[in-house]
Amino acid sequence: MEYVTSPLPAAVLWDMDGTIVDTEPLWMGAEEALVLRHGGTWTDADSLSLVGSDLLESAAYIRERGNIPMTPPQIVDHMVGEVLKGIGDGVTWQPGVVELLTELRALGVPQALVTMSYRRLAEAVVEQLPAGLFGAVVTGDEVTNGKPHPEPYLTAARELGADPAECVVIEDSPRGAAAGLAAGALVLSVPNAVAAVPEPGLVVIDSLAGVRATDLLALFDDAALDRV
Repeated sequence: MEYVTSPLPAAVLWDMDGTIVDTEPLWMGAEEALVLRHGGTWTDADSLSLVGSDLLESAAYIRERGNIPMTPPQIVDHMVGEVLKGIGDGVTWQPGVVELLTELRALGVPQALVTMSYRRLAEAVVEQLPAGLFGAVVTGDEVTNGKPHPEPYLTAARELGADPAECVVIEDSPRGAAAGLAAGALVLSVPNAVAAVPEPGLVVIDSLAGVRATDLLALFDDAALDRV
Protein backbone atom coordinates (compact mmCIF):
# COMPACT_ATOMS: atom_id res chain seq x y z
CA MET A 1 0.00 0.00 0.00
CA GLU A 2 1.29 3.45 -0.88
CA TYR A 3 0.98 6.25 1.62
CA VAL A 4 0.57 9.72 0.20
CA THR A 5 1.93 12.49 2.37
CA SER A 6 -0.42 15.44 2.63
CA PRO A 7 0.90 18.66 1.09
CA LEU A 8 -0.66 20.46 4.04
CA PRO A 9 0.45 20.60 7.69
CA ALA A 10 -1.70 18.90 10.33
CA ALA A 11 -2.22 22.33 11.89
CA VAL A 12 -0.83 25.86 11.71
CA LEU A 13 0.02 27.64 14.96
CA TRP A 14 0.20 31.40 14.63
CA ASP A 15 1.96 33.97 16.78
CA MET A 16 0.04 37.25 16.96
CA ASP A 17 2.06 40.41 17.69
CA GLY A 18 4.27 41.23 14.73
CA THR A 19 3.16 38.10 12.86
CA ILE A 20 -0.57 38.52 12.24
CA VAL A 21 -0.94 42.14 13.24
CA ASP A 22 1.62 44.94 13.36
CA THR A 23 1.27 45.78 17.05
CA GLU A 24 4.99 45.96 17.86
CA PRO A 25 5.04 49.78 17.38
CA LEU A 26 2.20 50.02 19.93
CA TRP A 27 4.11 47.94 22.49
CA MET A 28 7.33 49.86 21.91
CA GLY A 29 5.62 53.22 22.19
CA ALA A 30 3.88 52.23 25.43
CA GLU A 31 7.15 50.93 26.92
CA GLU A 32 9.06 54.08 26.12
CA ALA A 33 6.29 56.40 27.33
CA LEU A 34 6.00 54.62 30.68
CA VAL A 35 9.74 54.65 31.36
CA LEU A 36 10.20 58.27 30.30
CA ARG A 37 7.25 59.33 32.46
CA HIS A 38 9.16 58.04 35.50
CA GLY A 39 12.42 59.72 34.55
CA GLY A 40 14.18 56.68 33.13
CA THR A 41 15.90 56.22 29.79
CA TRP A 42 14.71 53.85 27.07
CA THR A 43 16.27 52.92 23.75
CA ASP A 44 15.24 51.01 20.65
CA ALA A 45 17.61 48.27 21.79
CA ASP A 46 15.58 47.93 25.00
CA SER A 47 12.37 47.49 23.02
CA LEU A 48 13.92 45.02 20.61
CA SER A 49 15.26 42.92 23.47
CA LEU A 50 11.69 42.35 24.68
CA VAL A 51 10.09 41.30 21.38
CA GLY A 52 8.33 37.96 21.83
CA SER A 53 8.92 37.88 25.59
CA ASP A 54 6.61 36.80 28.38
CA LEU A 55 4.82 39.96 29.51
CA LEU A 56 5.68 39.61 33.21
CA GLU A 57 9.36 39.14 32.31
CA SER A 58 9.16 42.23 30.11
CA ALA A 59 7.47 44.18 32.90
CA ALA A 60 10.22 43.28 35.37
CA TYR A 61 12.79 44.61 32.88
CA ILE A 62 10.80 47.80 32.29
CA ARG A 63 10.40 48.31 36.04
CA GLU A 64 14.13 48.05 36.60
CA ARG A 65 15.12 50.25 33.65
CA GLY A 66 12.67 52.97 34.59
CA ASN A 67 12.82 52.63 38.39
CA ILE A 68 9.04 52.48 38.17
CA PRO A 69 7.06 52.23 41.45
CA MET A 70 4.65 49.61 40.08
CA THR A 71 4.59 45.84 40.36
CA PRO A 72 5.15 43.78 37.19
CA PRO A 73 1.45 42.79 37.06
CA GLN A 74 0.49 46.47 37.32
CA ILE A 75 2.90 47.32 34.51
CA VAL A 76 1.47 44.54 32.34
CA ASP A 77 -2.07 45.77 32.98
CA HIS A 78 -1.05 49.30 31.99
CA MET A 79 0.75 48.12 28.85
CA VAL A 80 -2.11 45.89 27.71
CA GLY A 81 -4.50 48.80 28.21
CA GLU A 82 -2.34 51.09 26.07
CA VAL A 83 -2.07 48.54 23.26
CA LEU A 84 -5.83 47.92 23.42
CA LYS A 85 -6.39 51.65 22.89
CA GLY A 86 -4.18 51.50 19.82
CA ILE A 87 -5.99 48.46 18.45
CA GLY A 88 -9.28 50.26 19.00
CA ASP A 89 -8.13 52.85 16.47
CA GLY A 90 -7.74 50.08 13.87
CA VAL A 91 -5.22 47.35 13.17
CA THR A 92 -2.69 46.79 10.43
CA TRP A 93 -2.62 43.19 9.21
CA GLN A 94 0.73 41.91 8.06
CA PRO A 95 0.92 41.26 4.28
CA GLY A 96 -0.62 38.01 3.12
CA VAL A 97 -1.84 36.98 6.56
CA VAL A 98 -5.61 37.30 6.18
CA GLU A 99 -5.49 35.57 2.80
CA LEU A 100 -3.51 32.61 4.20
CA LEU A 101 -5.68 32.36 7.30
CA THR A 102 -8.87 32.20 5.24
CA GLU A 103 -7.40 29.74 2.72
CA LEU A 104 -6.31 27.37 5.49
CA ARG A 105 -9.77 27.54 7.04
CA ALA A 106 -11.39 26.77 3.67
CA LEU A 107 -9.10 23.75 3.29
CA GLY A 108 -9.99 22.48 6.77
CA VAL A 109 -6.53 22.92 8.29
CA PRO A 110 -6.87 23.53 12.06
CA GLN A 111 -5.33 26.77 13.28
CA ALA A 112 -4.43 28.17 16.69
CA LEU A 113 -3.41 31.59 17.92
CA VAL A 114 -0.45 31.34 20.32
CA THR A 115 0.51 34.66 21.87
CA MET A 116 2.26 36.04 24.93
CA SER A 117 -0.31 38.84 24.92
CA TYR A 118 -3.15 38.38 27.39
CA ARG A 119 -6.60 36.99 26.62
CA ARG A 120 -8.40 40.34 26.45
CA LEU A 121 -5.90 41.66 23.93
CA ALA A 122 -5.96 38.50 21.82
CA GLU A 123 -9.75 38.58 21.73
CA ALA A 124 -9.71 42.21 20.57
CA VAL A 125 -7.58 41.17 17.59
CA VAL A 126 -9.54 38.00 16.83
CA GLU A 127 -12.79 39.99 16.81
CA GLN A 128 -11.50 41.99 13.85
CA LEU A 129 -10.75 38.87 11.80
CA PRO A 130 -13.25 36.66 9.95
CA ALA A 131 -15.09 34.40 12.38
CA GLY A 132 -14.09 30.80 13.01
CA LEU A 133 -10.42 30.93 12.04
CA PHE A 134 -8.96 29.54 15.26
CA GLY A 135 -9.78 26.26 16.92
CA ALA A 136 -7.69 27.26 19.93
CA VAL A 137 -6.33 30.47 21.43
CA VAL A 138 -3.43 30.18 23.89
CA THR A 139 -2.43 33.37 25.71
CA GLY A 140 0.38 34.46 27.97
CA ASP A 141 -1.81 34.78 31.05
CA GLU A 142 -2.97 31.18 30.72
CA VAL A 143 0.34 29.31 30.55
CA THR A 144 2.91 28.64 33.26
CA ASN A 145 5.92 29.13 31.01
CA GLY A 146 6.05 31.72 28.26
CA LYS A 147 8.06 31.68 25.04
CA PRO A 148 10.83 30.59 24.40
CA HIS A 149 9.57 27.64 26.49
CA PRO A 150 7.65 25.14 24.33
CA GLU A 151 4.58 25.05 26.62
CA PRO A 152 2.46 27.56 24.62
CA TYR A 153 2.87 25.67 21.35
CA LEU A 154 2.56 22.24 22.95
CA THR A 155 -0.68 23.43 24.56
CA ALA A 156 -2.05 24.69 21.26
CA ALA A 157 -1.21 21.46 19.41
CA ARG A 158 -2.84 19.41 22.16
CA GLU A 159 -5.99 21.53 22.08
CA LEU A 160 -6.22 21.00 18.31
CA GLY A 161 -5.51 17.27 18.65
CA ALA A 162 -2.44 17.60 16.41
CA ASP A 163 1.06 16.12 16.67
CA PRO A 164 3.45 19.09 17.12
CA ALA A 165 5.90 17.41 14.71
CA GLU A 166 3.27 17.71 11.98
CA CYS A 167 2.50 21.38 12.69
CA VAL A 168 3.91 24.56 11.21
CA VAL A 169 4.48 27.47 13.57
CA ILE A 170 4.47 30.96 12.04
CA GLU A 171 6.46 33.47 14.07
CA ASP A 172 8.25 36.79 13.76
CA SER A 173 10.65 36.77 16.73
CA PRO A 174 13.66 34.61 17.66
CA ARG A 175 12.08 33.82 21.05
CA GLY A 176 8.89 32.63 19.43
CA ALA A 177 10.81 30.63 16.84
CA ALA A 178 12.78 28.96 19.64
CA ALA A 179 9.51 28.02 21.37
CA GLY A 180 8.18 26.43 18.18
CA LEU A 181 11.37 24.46 17.60
CA ALA A 182 11.45 23.32 21.24
CA ALA A 183 7.89 22.03 20.80
CA GLY A 184 9.10 19.91 17.89
CA ALA A 185 7.28 21.84 15.15
CA LEU A 186 8.55 23.25 11.88
CA VAL A 187 8.91 27.02 12.17
CA LEU A 188 8.33 29.58 9.45
CA SER A 189 9.82 32.87 10.58
CA VAL A 190 8.68 36.13 9.02
CA PRO A 191 10.84 38.79 10.73
CA ASN A 192 9.30 42.05 11.82
CA ALA A 193 11.39 43.86 14.44
CA VAL A 194 14.01 41.17 15.11
CA ALA A 195 15.11 38.42 12.70
CA ALA A 196 15.65 34.77 13.57
CA VAL A 197 18.58 32.86 12.09
CA PRO A 198 17.75 29.95 9.75
CA GLU A 199 18.55 26.48 11.09
CA PRO A 200 17.24 22.95 10.54
CA GLY A 201 13.48 23.10 10.94
CA LEU A 202 13.41 26.90 10.78
CA VAL A 203 12.95 28.75 7.50
CA VAL A 204 13.06 32.54 7.26
CA ILE A 205 11.12 34.42 4.56
CA ASP A 206 10.58 38.13 4.07
CA SER A 207 6.79 38.15 3.88
CA LEU A 208 3.69 35.96 3.73
CA ALA A 209 2.43 37.94 0.74
CA GLY A 210 1.64 35.41 -1.99
CA VAL A 211 2.30 32.40 0.26
CA ARG A 212 -0.31 29.69 -0.24
CA ALA A 213 -1.32 26.86 2.06
CA THR A 214 0.53 24.30 -0.08
CA ASP A 215 3.71 26.38 0.16
CA LEU A 216 4.00 25.94 3.93
CA LEU A 217 5.60 22.48 3.88
CA ALA A 218 7.21 22.96 0.46
CA LEU A 219 9.29 25.84 1.85
CA PHE A 220 11.01 23.38 4.17
CA ASP A 221 11.68 20.98 1.30
CA ASP A 222 13.29 23.84 -0.61
CA ALA A 223 15.43 24.73 2.41
CA ALA A 224 16.62 21.13 2.71
CA LEU A 225 17.64 21.18 -0.94
CA ASP A 226 19.50 24.44 -0.39
CA ARG A 227 21.60 22.74 2.31
CA VAL A 228 22.62 19.80 0.12
